[in-house]
Amino acid sequence: MKKNILITGGAGFIGSHVVRLFVNKYPEYNIINLDKLTYAGNLANLKDIETKPNYKFVKADICDFETILNLFKGNNIDGVIHLAAESHVDRSIKDPFTFAQTNVLGTLSLLQAAKECWKDNYERKLFYHISTDEVYGELDFDNTFFTEDTPYDPHSPYSASKASSDHFVRSFCDTYKLPVVITNCSNNYGPYQFPEKLIPLFINNIINKKPLPVYGKGENVRDWLYVVDHARAIDIIFHKGKIRDTYNIGGFNEWKNIDLIKVIIKTVDKILGNPEGESLNLITYVTDRAGHDLRYAIDSTKLKNELGWEPSLQFEEGIELTVKWYLENKEWMDNVTSGDYKNYYEGMYKDR
Repeated sequence: MKKNILITGGAGFIGSHVVRLFVNKYPEYNIINLDKLTYAGNLANLKDIETKPNYKFVKADICDFETILNLFKGNNIDGVIHLAAESHVDRSIKDPFTFAQTNVLGTLSLLQAAKECWKDNYERKLFYHISTDEVYGELDFDNTFFTEDTPYDPHSPYSASKASSDHFVRSFCDTYKLPVVITNCSNNYGPYQFPEKLIPLFINNIINKKPLPVYGKGENVRDWLYVVDHARAIDIIFHKGKIRDTYNIGGFNEWKNIDLIKVIIKTVDKILGNPEGESLNLITYVTDRAGHDLRYAIDSTKLKNELGWEPSLQFEEGIELTVKWYLENKEWMDNVTSGDYKNYYEGMYKDR
């Protein structure tokens, strides 16, 4: 059945994988990729599908309500998959206003446009909001996990902005009956991730023999999920998820940061042919991040039991694929780290 789907943040890391999946898997869908192309948005992430007949890119800011409203009307949008967000915790600590603007008011802009355009005719409509496990706060070193019923307890400006956007999404469902679904996901890794994030940053630093900065003692624990598995989950939930429901998406794949880093080092050194452990001396311990949550761990049992999704890769498999991708796509990494990617498509696309 034909659909017109708006995917926000589709030139970013996770968004580009979702756009690629939907464009290739559903030729009967029209996919509109909306991205502001800030520092982390890169159209080179989508070179392989940019000429597909069911794909269109629109450069715009989700906070520009009039533009968003006209985009909904002009493209007869049936569904929204909302990934556009400021997402780096360190940046949120330095500039919380930008995070509130994009993550809260930008989400509100999209919600209001959907409400006005769909006009209570919600058949075959869906507003799918992608959030984070960080809204739940932190866990101790025990056997507990975040579930869909875990109370919100955000500890950083980033997680507070995402928690607020989640509340706005649910409020539009309760007040206006807007059909919504929310997912909260653990840390993603894989190809096309902007190299301010831990895994691509450390891969690049090992290649260039630069220091590997580790917060505190490296004892913080995160649950890691290969980005292609996240895109698969989004696909399933978009098509089969229950309205107003929440689904947690996690990898059942917890690692202490220091152990994770040692796996990255071992994998990169092995593939590059370096002596085993050569890059261990690049580890540099730095002052811990303010408000650094101790542990995140997602329980995805509901998603598995209700919709049949589970991760396809364990971390050791996924990290080897990821390292190989960055080594085989050095031009992409060089363009991103140099900033040249910003000019990659200059003049090719216009706002519309």
